[in-house]
Amino acid sequence: MSAAATPGRVLLPGATLGVLGGGQLGRMFVHAAQRMGYFTAVLDPDEHSPAGRVSHHHLRADYLDDVALARLGDLAEAITTEFENVPADALARLGERHPVAPGAAAVAIAQDRAEEKAHFTRCGVPCAPNAVIDNEEDLAGVDDALLPGILKTARLGYDGKGQVRVATRDELRAAWEALKRAPCVLEKLLPLAFECSVVVARGRDGAMVHLPVQRNLHRAGILAVTEVHEGCVAPAQAKRVIDATRAIAKGLDYVGVLCVEFFGLEDGSLVVNEMAPRPHNSGHWSIEGADVSQFELQVRTLAGLPLTPPRQHSPAIMLNLLGDLWWRDGQERTPDWAGVLALPGAHLHLYGKADARPGRKMGHLTLTGPDVAAVRTTALEAARRLGIGAF
Repeated sequence: MSAAATPGRVLLPGATLGVLGGGQLGRMFVHAAQRMGYFTAVLDPDEHSPAGRVSHHHLRADYLDDVALARLGDLAEAITTEFENVPADALARLGERHPVAPGAAAVAIAQDRAEEKAHFTRCGVPCAPNAVIDNEEDLAGVDDALLPGILKTARLGYDGKGQVRVATRDELRAAWEALKRAPCVLEKLLPLAFECSVVVARGRDGAMVHLPVQRNLHRAGILAVTEVHEGCVAPAQAKRVIDATRAIAKGLDYVGVLCVEFFGLEDGSLVVNEMAPRPHNSGHWSIEGADVSQFELQVRTLAGLPLTPPRQHSPAIMLNLLGDLWWRDGQERTPDWAGVLALPGAHLHLYGKADARPGRKMGHLTLTGPDVAAVRTTALEAARRLGIGAF
């Protein structure tokens, strides 16, 4: 074990922190690390990656490239990841030399829905009724009580991809065939009242802090709006969400930032949906709405710095900016940024992506203000000016 990997060692500003993945989450991690005085190194094969463009070092190579991993280990004294589908083996290999947060074992569980649900169950956190489908025998044995349901690929699904709603056994078979008979999980459709998530950060010493519970609205399987303010989730339900997420993180012996999503049901109960072993789209509001953002928490957990409980200082609403906004009636256009930025408390983040495609996350807009009513009014006006549906 190298000196840099010595348990308990704190990496102070001036050290270099590495990140696997060069998307927008990596970009915002890099910004937070640089603001705190750290150097950064990004490993991502895309020469135009949003994080690579702003990092001190950008290694353009595959995540399992031996030379690139060795070089990242030479440059960085600790390494994190910005997306859960990075090969867990890459994290394991880097972890032989340096602190890696989150660790390979936790990321491997998050990459497999079946393993993920098994972990939730071990932690005593309820999931939607479900069944794992790996083969014809599993398909034939599915309980009719799970229909209607959602068939999800066990691996590599995100933002609504790899998911099919099914109402009958015939539809279930057709969906499994359409997903190329990949290992899947069938989840029973439940009567949802709302969706929410919470971001926690856990240090090497087991210390844990969290952001407030966030209420989320999804459209076509992609997060559209996040609201974080008093009353967006009932206090008793928020406490249950936080307690469950802490149990999930502790059960993984997790180090780093973890986001867990939940469904609130019409009967008042809660079930866990999934976890993301990284900062999350629904936590972006914290950059302007709290005194410690989810990305600073990621820096702190990676560097071994103290974790102070984040304090929300402003009600906040975040609007996801998808590539659809750059198109109208088949014609490319520029969204009305001037009109949006004329609104009080508007904070625009664009991720530096060149091609605006439908469904692609191009940026986000966070609205903050003195009270919930003011923020909601401004957010609805921003949505109108951008062409985003009301909420």
